[in-house]
Amino acid sequence: MAPVGGAKGASVSKGRPRRVALIASSYHPYVGGVEEHVRQLARELHRQGVSAEVWTVDRGEHLGEQAVDGITVRYLPTPLPAAQVGAVLRFVAALPVAARSWSRAMRQFRPDVLHVHCFGPNGVYALAAHAIARTPLVVTTHGETFADDHGAYDRSALLRMALRRSVVRAVAVTAPAEFVLADLRARFGLREGVVVPNGIDPHPQAMEPVDLPPGRPVVLGVGRVEHMKGFDLLLDAAADPRLAGVQVVIGGDGTDAERLRALARAAGISERVHLLGRLSPRQVATAMSHADVVVVPSRREAFGLVALEAWRAGTPLVGTVHGGMPEFVSDGVDGVLVDPIDSSALAGAVAALLADPVTAAALAAAGSARCEEFSWQAVADLYCDLYEAGGRDA
Repeated sequence: MAPVGGAKGASVSKGRPRRVALIASSYHPYVGGVEEHVRQLARELHRQGVSAEVWTVDRGEHLGEQAVDGITVRYLPTPLPAAQVGAVLRFVAALPVAARSWSRAMRQFRPDVLHVHCFGPNGVYALAAHAIARTPLVVTTHGETFADDHGAYDRSALLRMALRRSVVRAVAVTAPAEFVLADLRARFGLREGVVVPNGIDPHPQAMEPVDLPPGRPVVLGVGRVEHMKGFDLLLDAAADPRLAGVQVVIGGDGTDAERLRALARAAGISERVHLLGRLSPRQVATAMSHADVVVVPSRREAFGLVALEAWRAGTPLVGTVHGGMPEFVSDGVDGVLVDPIDSSALAGAVAALLADPVTAAALAAAGSARCEEFSWQAVADLYCDLYEAGGRDA
């Protein structure tokens, strides 16, 4: 039997590994889907007796080594070369420090598995560590190959090459949806791959105050305020006469915020469009519980953690047909799926739920009933099965 990722490499020790380095593109104090996925996975692995550290990209803050949730987090430099002369000189100067930092992390923690999450510069350095130490490599992509608003994979031949090499060498390659794996197969040489969905704590969350509008009904969107997330499409729908008076609340920060405010002014709906900025997980829980409908209007969505958060809050969901969401949301059963680029269809879906509270409540209840399927214990168990299978098959 071939390794899960269609690769050959060093094997992990038989049985569950003792030490796993979760190598994330971003982490605390930043918030987002990848950050939450890795944070909860680290906690669950620790609970199951697996020692986990998080190694993430030092963005220049020089945070060093910290404890977050009792888990060691190492902020490691990951400089990459660029074509400009000045950038090349800066890379040459920074590389020895980066090499020493990664070498020190490998020597001190001695991981049994290097598990990359969201392949960027973190993945390039993890690939190098794997090649030198022969530590088994697991790669989990979260849609970064197509959902990056800044086009990192279009601009960087090094990233493309490193990802191709990594999916060949990894003992396992995973993604939260087949939609994401299909992109890896089409463009990066993946042969197989395994779906490991996003997770959620299915129990009600503690809440923190958040500045919400007093009016109702409230339609909520949460995520990075970037073009791919489609919040401009939500504003297009909000201008539809069927949603007159609806309060549109968007939680998250990003480079598209000012454009959204300008669009709201141009459409004459700025008085009922509310951009809250970055929210903590507990503030997201508060906003979800206050909303009448949660909308995921993404142009492409690798999975859609917001859908699970809406289910947990017991709030009806309108999601996107573009990406991985149709793989776990059943249209008309536990949510409504539409093409958000069709503003009339999006407005109609939201208006229908607001006009029919019985159907809205039934959809929300069906979603809530499914949260246990996506527990972090189940997610961690799937990853550990892959670690062990890689050890047997490599």
